[in-house]
Amino acid sequence: MVIFANKIIEAGYGNRPFTERQLASILLVSDASRYGLVNRALRDGSLLRIKRGLYVLGARWGRRGLEQPETHPFAIAQALKHGSYISFETALSYHGWIPEAVYLTASVTPDNKTLNYQTNEWGSFEFSPLATKDYQFLAGISRVKVGPSATLIARPLRALMDLVACRKISWQGVDWITHGLRVDAEHLQILSAADFDELEPVYKHKSTRDFLANLRSVVLPPESPRLPLIVQQTRKSA
Repeated sequence: MVIFANKIIEAGYGNRPFTERQLASILLVSDASRYGLVNRALRDGSLLRIKRGLYVLGARWGRRGLEQPETHPFAIAQALKHGSYISFETALSYHGWIPEAVYLTASVTPDNKTLNYQTNEWGSFEFSPLATKDYQFLAGISRVKVGPSATLIARPLRALMDLVACRKISWQGVDWITHGLRVDAEHLQILSAADFDELEPVYKHKSTRDFLANLRSVVLPPESPRLPLIVQQTRKSA
C-alpha cells in the first residue's frame, strides 16, 4: 500500500481529510479497483474512515518512511461540516482563555440542525446552530493555520458569546465568566471597543445582546479604569 499512500501524499492529502470523489481523481482507476484498494487500506490501517465517504491517511505513511504529521481534530471538524467554525469551549481553550483541556471539538454550524459524530481516533465532534442575523455568521471569526490546514476559529469574545447564546445564559454579573468558566479577568482586559462593536449586530435574541452590552459596561466602563472594576466584581462573590 506504499504506492497508494504516496499518491495521496503527492496530491496534498497526506494529513488532510479527503472525500470519495477526491480519492477517485487521485487514483484514476476503475470504481471496482478503487473499492478494493480502499478496503485493503482500511484493513491494514493505512487509511482511516472518518465517516462514510470521508477518509484520512494513516499517520505513519510517507515516501521513504517519513512519518506524516497527524491530522488535527479542527481539520476533521471542517471536513465533517463545511461552512462551520470552531467555537465554544473548544475555541476558548485554543486561545488559552480557560485552563481545562477540552476533549469535545465543538463548532457552530450554518444549518438549523445539531449534529454529533464520534470517532475512535479524534474523539467527539458536535455542531450546534445559533440564531444569528443575516450576513453576520462569520463576524468575529479568524482563518487560522492549524497544522497543514486552514481552519475557521472564533476569536475569544465570539466564542464566549456563542456559548452564552447556545446555553441561553442571562446576565447575572461577570462571575459566570470568571468563576463558572474560570476565565482570568486579565483576558477580558485585552478586549477592545472594536471587539464589542463587531458583535453587536450578530445575535438575534435580546438576552444575548443584553449580555454583551452588560459585559461591555464591565470591561470598558466609561471614564473608569478597567481592571479595578473587574477585580471589584469578582471579589464581591468571593
